[in-house]
Amino acid sequence: MSGVRRERIRGLDAGRPERLHAGPTPHWDRAALLASPWLGALHGTLRKLADERFPTLADLNALALDLGVRSGGEALLRFVASGGKARGFDAQYEVRIFRSGEVPTRAGSWHDLFNALVWLAFPRTKAVLNRRHYEASSALCGDALRGTSRGTARDVLTLFDEGGMLVACADPALAELLRGFRWKELFWRRRAATMTSMRFLAFGHAIHEKSLAPFRGVTAKALVIAVAPEALAHSAEAQVVALDAAAAEYFSRPESLGSTRLLSPLPVLGIPGWAPDNANPAYYDDVAQFRPGRRTGDPRDAAAG
Repeated sequence: MSGVRRERIRGLDAGRPERLHAGPTPHWDRAALLASPWLGALHGTLRKLADERFPTLADLNALALDLGVRSGGEALLRFVASGGKARGFDAQYEVRIFRSGEVPTRAGSWHDLFNALVWLAFPRTKAVLNRRHYEASSALCGDALRGTSRGTARDVLTLFDEGGMLVACADPALAELLRGFRWKELFWRRRAATMTSMRFLAFGHAIHEKSLAPFRGVTAKALVIAVAPEALAHSAEAQVVALDAAAAEYFSRPESLGSTRLLSPLPVLGIPGWAPDNANPAYYDDVAQFRPGRRTGDPRDAAAG
C-alpha cells in the first residue's frame, strides 16, 4: 500500500461522509458556511455567491473569469460538467486542467464545489500544485515505459490538495509543539498564545467537506509558515493572499515533494474554537485522537514575506 493511501485511511478518508453526486440539489445555507471556522479561508469567496441557492457552474466561472484564475499551464480556468469517456494522457484530471483549464465539476457535489472555491481563494497555490502534478504525471508516464515508478511527488501533492492545512505562525516555539505532536501543550496549556500567534486556514477541499459533518479523528496535513507578528493583524482576506503566495513558493521548490513526512499531521478538532468540546482540558487526553508520533520533516523555511 502506498504512503498516500495509508495516510488517507488513517486520516483523510476514515469515516468520510457520502459525497453528494448529481441528483437532488443539496441544501444550501450560506450563513451557516460563513459561520464555520473550518471554512474561514473561503469566507471571502462565499460572500460573492448567491445567498438563496447552491452555486452553479456559471456562478463559479464568472468569479474565475473576474479573478483571472489560470491553471498551472497558464490556461484560463473553467469549471465544466463532468462526463465523457476520453482516454489517454490528455484525459487525466490534472493534465486536462493544466492544458485546457477545464476543471471537471459534478453537479450537486459538495466535494467538487469546495475544490472550485479553493481554486478561487488560493489561485497561486492551486496552479503550482496543478503544474507539479502535470510534471510528475509526465515523468511517471516515461517511467512506466522504462518499468520504474516515481510516485512520492504525487502522494505529497494529493495529500495537501485534499487534506492540507496552512498554519501561519509568529512564534517558533509553538511551531515546534505542533511538529512534536505535543497537542495538549499547544492547544490547552498555551491556548492563549496559540490563539494569538497562530492562524489555521484549511486548504484541502476534503477537509472543507468534512466541516459539514465533523467526526472524531479528522486529520489534516499542515504546512507551517513563519510570519511576522504584525502579519496576523492584517485582514482575513490579506492573510489568505499572503499565505497563498507563501504556499505557492514552497511547493515550487523541488525538495517540497521529497516526502509526505514534510507535512505535519494536525488533529483538526483540537484547534481552539473548531469544536465545542475542546474548551475542556480533558478533551485533549483522548490519545486515539491526539496521538503522540514521530517527528515529521521540517518545512520551516516556508515564509510569508
